[in-house]
Amino acid sequence: MVPSEENQLVPKEVESAAEEPRVLCIIQDTTNSKTVNERVTLNLPASTPLKRLFEDVASKVGYVNGTFDLMWGNGDNVTDTQTPIDQKSDKTILDAGFEPGKKNFLHLTDKDGEQPHIMPEESGTTDDSVQDRFIGPLPREGSVGCTNDYVSQSYSYSSVLSKSETGYVGLVNQAMTCYLNSLLQTLFMTPEFRNALYKWEFEESEEDPVTSIPYQLQRLFVLLQTSKKRAIETTDVTRSFGWDSSEAWQQHDVQELCRVMFDALEQKWKQTEQADLINQLYQGKLKDYVRCLECGYEGWRIDTYLDIPLVIRPYGSNQAFASVEEALHAFIQPEILDGPNQYFCERCKKKCDARKGLRFLHFPYLLTLQLKRFDFDYTTMHRIKLNDRMTFPEELDMSVFIDVEDEKSPQTESCTDSGAENEGSCHSDQMSNDFSNDDGVDEGICLESNSAAERISKAGSEKSSLLYELFSVMVHSGSAAGGHYYACIKSFSDDQWYSFNDQHVSKITQEDIKKTYGGSSGSRGYYSSAFASSTNAYMLIYRLKDPMRNAKFLEAQEYPEHIKQLVQKERELEEQEKRQREIERNTCKIKLFCMHPAKQIMMENKLEVHKDRTLKEAVEIAYKLMDLEEAVPLDCCRLVKYDEFHDYLERSYEGEEDTPMGLLLGGVKSTYMFDLLLETRRPDQIFQCYKPGEVMVKVHVVDLKTESVASPISVRAYLNQTVSEFKQLISKATHLPAETMRVVLERCYNDLRLLNVSSKTLKAEGFFRSNKVFIESSESLDHHVAYTDSHLWKLLDRHANTIRLYVSLPEQSPGSQFRRAVYLKSSGDSGNLDEACERVKGPVGNMKSVEAILEESTEKLKSLSLQQQQEGDNGDSSKSTEASDFENIESPLNEIDSSASAENRELENQIQISDPENLQSEERSDSDVNNDRSTSSVDSDILSSSHSSDTLCNVDNAPLPLANGLDSHSITSSRRSKANQGKKETWDTAEEDSGTDSEYDESGKSRGEAQYMYFKSEPYTSDEGSGEGQKWLMVHVDKRITLSAFKQHLEPFVGVPSSHFKVFRVYASNQEFESVRLNETLSSFSDDNKITIRLGRALKKGEYRVKVYQLLVNEPEPCKFLLDAVFAKGMTVRQSKEELLPQLREQCGLDLTIDRFRLRKKTWKNPGTVFLDYHIYEEDINISSNWEVFLEILEGVEKMKSMSQLAVLSRRWRPSEMKLDSFQEVVLESSSVEELKEKLSEISGIPLENIEFAKGRGTFPCDISILEIHQDLDWNPKVSTLNVWPLYICDDGAVIFYRDKTEELMELTDEQRNELMKKESSRLQKTGHRVTYSPRKEKALKIYLDGAPNKDLTQD
Repeated sequence: MVPSEENQLVPKEVESAAEEPRVLCIIQDTTNSKTVNERVTLNLPASTPLKRLFEDVASKVGYVNGTFDLMWGNGDNVTDTQTPIDQKSDKTILDAGFEPGKKNFLHLTDKDGEQPHIMPEESGTTDDSVQDRFIGPLPREGSVGCTNDYVSQSYSYSSVLSKSETGYVGLVNQAMTCYLNSLLQTLFMTPEFRNALYKWEFEESEEDPVTSIPYQLQRLFVLLQTSKKRAIETTDVTRSFGWDSSEAWQQHDVQELCRVMFDALEQKWKQTEQADLINQLYQGKLKDYVRCLECGYEGWRIDTYLDIPLVIRPYGSNQAFASVEEALHAFIQPEILDGPNQYFCERCKKKCDARKGLRFLHFPYLLTLQLKRFDFDYTTMHRIKLNDRMTFPEELDMSVFIDVEDEKSPQTESCTDSGAENEGSCHSDQMSNDFSNDDGVDEGICLESNSAAERISKAGSEKSSLLYELFSVMVHSGSAAGGHYYACIKSFSDDQWYSFNDQHVSKITQEDIKKTYGGSSGSRGYYSSAFASSTNAYMLIYRLKDPMRNAKFLEAQEYPEHIKQLVQKERELEEQEKRQREIERNTCKIKLFCMHPAKQIMMENKLEVHKDRTLKEAVEIAYKLMDLEEAVPLDCCRLVKYDEFHDYLERSYEGEEDTPMGLLLGGVKSTYMFDLLLETRRPDQIFQCYKPGEVMVKVHVVDLKTESVASPISVRAYLNQTVSEFKQLISKATHLPAETMRVVLERCYNDLRLLNVSSKTLKAEGFFRSNKVFIESSESLDHHVAYTDSHLWKLLDRHANTIRLYVSLPEQSPGSQFRRAVYLKSSGDSGNLDEACERVKGPVGNMKSVEAILEESTEKLKSLSLQQQQEGDNGDSSKSTEASDFENIESPLNEIDSSASAENRELENQIQISDPENLQSEERSDSDVNNDRSTSSVDSDILSSSHSSDTLCNVDNAPLPLANGLDSHSITSSRRSKANQGKKETWDTAEEDSGTDSEYDESGKSRGEAQYMYFKSEPYTSDEGSGEGQKWLMVHVDKRITLSAFKQHLEPFVGVPSSHFKVFRVYASNQEFESVRLNETLSSFSDDNKITIRLGRALKKGEYRVKVYQLLVNEPEPCKFLLDAVFAKGMTVRQSKEELLPQLREQCGLDLTIDRFRLRKKTWKNPGTVFLDYHIYEEDINISSNWEVFLEILEGVEKMKSMSQLAVLSRRWRPSEMKLDSFQEVVLESSSVEELKEKLSEISGIPLENIEFAKGRGTFPCDISILEIHQDLDWNPKVSTLNVWPLYICDDGAVIFYRDKTEELMELTDEQRNELMKKESSRLQKTGHRVTYSPRKEKALKIYLDGAPNKDLTQD
């Protein structure tokens, strides 16, 4: 990230030339993949010489001057024709073409094919005047969270690898670990802690080094002290905490981390020399007391603390404490307990006024003060951060806070609970350790073992030596919602302050420290104003000024032997990493392709080769990488320059076998604009020479007699060649005569251009790097036909539009279900019925295989299809047909040869319909729909109940729920209005482009009619684990064919008419989507798409497939799927109920009468509007594809008779029994609250005046824990009607809880409550309902001493 402008120092030469024009240079380092996205910005005077420009760039990016070039760039790329800027020129940058006031883009590139040399670490500049000074979080636009995302400053990757000029090493932020980095740097810069840690020796035989927290801290401190990197990782330390990668994305409080880490270290250091280190350095003691103001009796207890929490702003006050000293005085200020808060005195045996407070008994060597900037605002009910100004001194005298009056207390031995809590107090439950029984072991003031004079003398000595110096300020920038931590630390070596901001370490001054006081004068930081964030001190650490105890950091010669060994080990690892990094920097990484000579598949890999390796050596590496040892000899392979996107061979490298790859590839690049191809040849062949500037042409030979297109032959040509010369070139390659040759260029998809002007160049004809041409050289009459009417053009056009599809056929023959479907479809036409029965007689009677069906039924299908075309809506057979849709069909399974090529059959190439006007529409008018239900909907059996149109399904046939999306004017959305005020506008109406197109349009013209109907199929064995009965077809089809015609082609393979099976397109993850728009083409399909055919009648115009669910209001799962049905436009609800009856009986085992059940709206799992029998679909009820409806079985007579009524579901809550009764429906004549209470009183027996009710929350059945229902719901809302706020009950299906307000809530024991809580939690989890809304909880910070989280889920 870039420091803020006010903190950037301006070069002196700029100050002296303020009036001189400025030149802004933006340099992009393109030499390495890790630096390609970095930008270095220089703002130079126009008189700056070019030499100085190169020096400044070298210094900025960390490269040795003279080992790189600078080229002009446009901000994106460099062109190959550019020459580098002259580094040795004495010209100014203005004379060299740089423009003042504009952005001048430059690219830093390799020099002579070699990467720039990184400046040695020891040669880095130490001149503070040119260093970027910054404090605080580095700005990042748009960032509002924590820490995790910093863009680097104007550093290149090379400078990140070099140590900071301060001599200190930063820590890499894993994601949100800035709080950890701040604490670790503070501990590292504490001499007493670092020295003690170094003295501890790790015993590998006793513990795993990976899980040892002290050992990993040792390693980290050694690296911080000796590494030459700018920043090092903390992943090994966090791994020893037992954290996984997810912990890096959790931000925590630095003070919380401090206590948890100290506790973990104490546990690890038990029974070692460092066992009491934390207590010796950080632990203090205080006394929590209550003194009776009548008799002077005092009760007290001793508490220990590791830090002192200081309130920023007293509770209820708008004025913050001005300084840390004020806050400390407030911390020990006693309060008077009087009035209702009186204290019960043990001596007086009564409640008396008392004084309660805290007294410091002992201050630690390292004093930690936490400024409590995070608070809770009870007005907004949100956490807030207090950004008030609070000053803190560089030296803090704590002697004024030691209270010697303690010696005047009466000699009582009482140690009691203080009886009340002070918000600012530190009780033992807040500390890492409880020392309440350690009263006599006090390093400061001993209360009992000495005489009063001795104690006062010791106290005076303690007071005189309590001067502390500040050495660490942990700063938080941001808000209570999130922010960033960094540390300002004073080095005890040179008394210089430094900012440790993750990987960035820089010098700062005392003035910078003052900026962290907070308040309006402080910086607002880099977060958006919406979070009202700021930057201020959060945690202060002081060290006692005591020459006898103040330690210095151990020098290298003073290290214990085990630390010396660790230092040596880490240095060797870093050197090894550096060598590996150097190898990486000089390794060319480029995509490698190879067409396997035996398998004939294109293989892809990444070739990594050192830039100094020769081309010959690179070929050997590629040869082994592609595993060609068994396929082809090494001398039959070579590497060529290749463009995979255009499938273009750019050039070969003849005679350059000994040239280094770095020179051949143009240096080590992050990305290359080309690839390499490992080309192979047979031993009897020779490699062709590919010259730069040539174009590659793939030539396909077309045979008009067999209507075949051969595999391509590669030919290389020049763009300046004429078409005539190009034909001669092809003639040599294909041995076909050039005189009769026709050449067709496919310039882009389906753009077939005949090259008939012999004198034109290939460039003029539109040739590019890689091209595809088709040639035909016969002497047929096709030459004399206009090109677009020729056989050649039609064949190529078909070839360009043909796709390959894999079709899965139904596993079983249609059987009796199909017989019933045909029977119902015939609608009383005995002739049709006989034909239909005859058609299925074979498969039904004998249960033959699909192959047998195909052979026996193809001819019958032809005749039946012919008859269907002759039929009219009223049985009119006067229409004549002169051609059949299946005129030229041949079954592909009639003659199956042993060879794969012989079994392929073309079913149809081009179907010409002689008289399409004779075809009659199957579509029916609205009057037909209303008057003749026998032909309209559910009578035609649904053979596949698990799939509905336009529904995404999983492979296990479980449909995924989709929204219903009903129109707002329908009664299902607003029960008090009519939908017939205007035509419904929805994307899936039958009249438009929904999934309900009929197979014929209104004029009777077949929608399957098309000029190009190429269809070729062959049996196919799928590699997938399908059942034994599963049959597959591999189909080559013209994708301009309509779905209707495609289904007609599939009829002989499925064995039923196209109207009785459905086509499902299979998508990724085996999701299926039904294709139902019969007039659309297959243009959205592509090669190798999969299609599944399922039996079941396809929809006609005006019909919708509907999923019917049973509503079971008192069952654990109230929504149960029953079946798929078909409803039609104009049908009444009663008609649809009549048609559901036989299906419910046969498929679901529900024997109902028409008045024993109702249909009602379903929105997700919520029951809605009750549909009345006289309602008409599409007029009163908006209906669409994917529609879902509830079927509810009635216990008695239907009470809902009109639209003015309102049906709600009521449920009684019995607080004395902690029980909920079952649902009961209440039908109201109006929306009156009074009527609701009357009905509830009527069904429950509760007196009307005692009825209280509340509306349920969430989705049906509005589950809520019985432990929360009594207080969490909004009982007895003050409204007179149900359709106003806060109830908004305007539709059927609302859930109402009610109770008797005189009934007392059962009192539960803790055991009963816990048992009930477990049961409720289990119940609500099973139903998928949450008890109450709860915001995301912050994950607790834990350090796992065994190196891994505890798997016992009960100990959360």
